[in-house]
Amino acid sequence: MNDHDFSTVTEIPGNKASLEQLSMIHTRYRLAYDFCADKDVLEAACGPGRALGYLAQKARSVVGGDLSQNLVDLANRHYGGRISVVRMDVQAMPWADHSFDVVILYEALYYLPDVDRFIAEARRILRPEGVLLLCTPNCEWEGFNPSPFSRKYFSASELRLWLEKAGFTVQIKACFKVSHDTLKQKAVSAARKAAVTLGLIPKTMKGKTFLKRLFYGQLSELGPEIDTTAPAKVPVSVEPRHLPNYKVLYAIAKR
Repeated sequence: MNDHDFSTVTEIPGNKASLEQLSMIHTRYRLAYDFCADKDVLEAACGPGRALGYLAQKARSVVGGDLSQNLVDLANRHYGGRISVVRMDVQAMPWADHSFDVVILYEALYYLPDVDRFIAEARRILRPEGVLLLCTPNCEWEGFNPSPFSRKYFSASELRLWLEKAGFTVQIKACFKVSHDTLKQKAVSAARKAAVTLGLIPKTMKGKTFLKRLFYGQLSELGPEIDTTAPAKVPVSVEPRHLPNYKVLYAIAKR
């Protein structure tokens, strides 16, 4: 297990977020929430565990794990033992076969050195009929900006093929459709695309604060748990062809 620290690219308490970002966070965990009723749930790469309390409202049990020790410490300080959060590598998870009904990996697949190992591990620790939930930026969106620590991003078609190869039955969904209905939306889209092309977007969450304020207006401070008052959208099922008009992809992979 290496000591790489992903804190600078993680949504942690105190960071500033736009309304759309808050909506994206709530949307992905609202999707997970619907799968968690009376289930044993693991969120892998949970960061500071901001959604664990929300998921625990419905699940039978919730466990979080992350590679970065300081993020694990943040989560444990907040939850105070109410929810277990451990340091782990998602490519070699410390649980027996068939330990969970739901495994969640959000906004982290693109950091993994060996995606095949993670998918095999997720399948191993899932029970029969268990579900793996993934969320990732859509790399085919024209405003897409890769994380500085990323290794590989998956398109919708690649995501489906990768999971099906591992033996999952897969449904791909998408959300946050790009809109150019108003002059402001057109201007923001053009400015973001130019910033991405010219390499002007900062590499850290804190560094992006100014551009977020410029592009999206008023920002809110992230708390220790997710803001469920932000509007959650409903991801739509899509055929995994070229999807340049959506910002976010989700995969529901059933064992």
